[in-house]
Amino acid sequence: MRSAIVSLVSGTLFGAGLALGGMTNPARVRGFLDLFGDWDPTLAFVMGGAMIVMAIAWRLVPRMAEPLLATQFHLPTRSDLTPRLLGGSALFGIGWGIAGLCPGPGIAALVVEPAAAAIFVAAMLAGMAGVTVFERVRA
Repeated sequence: MRSAIVSLVSGTLFGAGLALGGMTNPARVRGFLDLFGDWDPTLAFVMGGAMIVMAIAWRLVPRMAEPLLATQFHLPTRSDLTPRLLGGSALFGIGWGIAGLCPGPGIAALVVEPAAAAIFVAAMLAGMAGVTVFERVRA
């Protein structure tokens, strides 16, 4: 129960931060990607803020014996670049550039602009399901 409450509070804080930073507005993201037009630096500040928080977290984790709500840390162990990772990154970037949303802001946008965000979230879920089916057929 404690873990669920922390997850709810964290997700709410994350969504509120995205909305407050304007990241639920696809025009902001497209403005950031428009380097030679009407460039909007808002996304750079949001990413910079996230990087500061994570830099602090990465400094604190090695000093902790265990996480507050789990028995052990689950840190990444792989650092290799696979075709799957590169392909997924490319598809993510293309979708992000076209829609102006990625999964976090897309879900947060369901509260701000439900109709437009629902189309994005439905397409995102369909894409995720499609990859799952493709990988099962391929295997």
